[in-house]
Amino acid sequence: MNTKLLMTSSALVLGLAGILFLFMPDLVLSAQGVTDTGVMSTLVQLMGTLYFAFALMNWTAKDGIIGGIYARPVSLGNFAHFFAGALLLVKVQFSSEFNGLIFAMMIVYVIYALCFYWLVFRATGIKPPAV
Repeated sequence: MNTKLLMTSSALVLGLAGILFLFMPDLVLSAQGVTDTGVMSTLVQLMGTLYFAFALMNWTAKDGIIGGIYARPVSLGNFAHFFAGALLLVKVQFSSEFNGLIFAMMIVYVIYALCFYWLVFRATGIKPPAV
């Protein structure tokens, strides 16, 4: 697996979500039919800062060796985020009526959780020499 592609794509996805949540919390809340209160808007913006911070971490780590013991905190943090997020989104999707936005987010989170699982627990980080 190309770790640079994985880290770059996750940085872009999280960065775009972070910017959206940070600067347009009212749009995010109204898309889900949630009343925009001061507290909810603040929580969405706080979540946006977390997404943006993860995006910056992934962007700066994209050129390094990642996998196995190499850059383990970065890959493990991403795995924990995407795995826990995937579990939460699967639970929400199957315990309430169908929501297209939640379903799309669930698919993205499951894919990234599987990729980071492979990176943390299966990859060595060492590329075999070209023959």
